[in-house]
Amino acid sequence: MATRKILLPAGIVLLLLAAWQAVVDIGWVDDLILPSPTQVATSLWEDRSLLGTDLAVTSKEVLVGLAAAVLVGALLGVAMHVSPAVRTALRPLVIGSQAVPVPVIAPLLILVLGFGLAPKVLLVALVCFFPVAINLYDGLRRVDPDAGKLMRSFDASRWQTFRLLEAPAALPAAFTGLKVAAAVSVIGAVFAEWAGSDSGLGHALLTANGQLETARAFAATFLLFVLAVALYGLFALLERRVVTWR
Repeated sequence: MATRKILLPAGIVLLLLAAWQAVVDIGWVDDLILPSPTQVATSLWEDRSLLGTDLAVTSKEVLVGLAAAVLVGALLGVAMHVSPAVRTALRPLVIGSQAVPVPVIAPLLILVLGFGLAPKVLLVALVCFFPVAINLYDGLRRVDPDAGKLMRSFDASRWQTFRLLEAPAALPAAFTGLKVAAAVSVIGAVFAEWAGSDSGLGHALLTANGQLETARAFAATFLLFVLAVALYGLFALLERRVVTWR
């Protein structure tokens, strides 16, 4: 079963790549507009020093921003669960934060915070903290009421109930939020780099498009895809190690 889960997606990807290569080779699409997979692979190798540096920059922005999002999101999720006053005050603001268009706010953050690491981290955190906070809050809220009654019958304190019942029960939902945040984290970094940066994969995309280096642009996009999938896979692996009772 595990082998099938790997082979089936891999086979689909290979078929899509073969079709893509055939379309370009036949000449149905100009390779200046759509480079072939082999051209993208060649760019990955020939531009590896440039793209490798940009990948390191974007990875740093994503990892720091994701860590900040996990910290803030977890604190907000727990606070909204524990305190009705905090829930009433902050839940509309948490939801409203996702209504702000990222491409609009990115230049404003660059203008206020400069061109350093801070605006990139803040934008990644803004994109990522919502799924962490909301999924953790929902997981804590959906704990079995009968289990809560059982804890109270044993005269458990509020902290003991949270530590022994609510937190473990909320872990599956929390990891769902973490995986979603990991998958979308690169979006915030790319928009921040587009708004103002001299390095990173988002900057590489803009530069390659301006120079009509479409193969390099596709190569940078591929690296963004790999980064997002790797982060998602890391949290999925961590979930299997931590949430063993599932």
